[in-house]
Amino acid sequence: MTRRNFLLYSSALALTTLNAEQLYKSDVFLSANEYTALLSLDYRLTQIRRHVGFGNFNLISYGDSLQIAKMNPKIGAFTNEEISLIDRFFYDEPSKYGFYGERTCYNLDNKISKKDVVKIPRTGHYIFKGKPTQDYERIIGDIGHTLYLTSGVRNTIKQLSLYCSKLRRVKGNITQASKDIAPPSHSFHTIGDFDVGKMGLGSRNFTLDFAKTSEFEQMTKLEYINIRYSPNNLDGVRYEPWHVKII
Repeated sequence: MTRRNFLLYSSALALTTLNAEQLYKSDVFLSANEYTALLSLDYRLTQIRRHVGFGNFNLISYGDSLQIAKMNPKIGAFTNEEISLIDRFFYDEPSKYGFYGERTCYNLDNKISKKDVVKIPRTGHYIFKGKPTQDYERIIGDIGHTLYLTSGVRNTIKQLSLYCSKLRRVKGNITQASKDIAPPSHSFHTIGDFDVGKMGLGSRNFTLDFAKTSEFEQMTKLEYINIRYSPNNLDGVRYEPWHVKII
């Protein structure tokens, strides 16, 4: 990671001064029927997460989710409209929404074995064994425990849930959602990347406030660390100083 990237976070802040009408003029939105399906899908995924637990929800497969919902009357089976929406989010070409990142997963029912991951204590998150775990332990060793894991392994259903929640918050604006959350088939969390944050910063770890911390400044000095989405990246994603690039 270069010092230049650290200083460039101010350029991302400048985007907030753009006229809102200019930002949304060419954005793609869900149809009214799709938005209705989105609301029920987002709720159903939330119920599945509560049923299996936060940590397990990071790993469960699409097939497992379908089965859990079908077998639990309090959750209920996915509707045809919800399944169609899931297919769209996973298989659609997101470049038409302004997301140009590469596809990281081709199987909607991707399986992640607990034998291939390590659970990080007191975080509820997992990291893949091998280089991801080695790099995480090395970062903590170099910076200290004021830095911690805020998000690790995410299988397709967890990424789908994050994507749906963001879509709900931006009223079905797919273009806007795709700048903030990678579509479920395009997340590097599915194959190795992870997020870090500063203890005590809470949800602000996922804002540009993290780039102002001493922990991030120390990260910029570690030659073995790079961030996935730097300012003005070509993937069309917002600047994410917390997202550690592994793959």
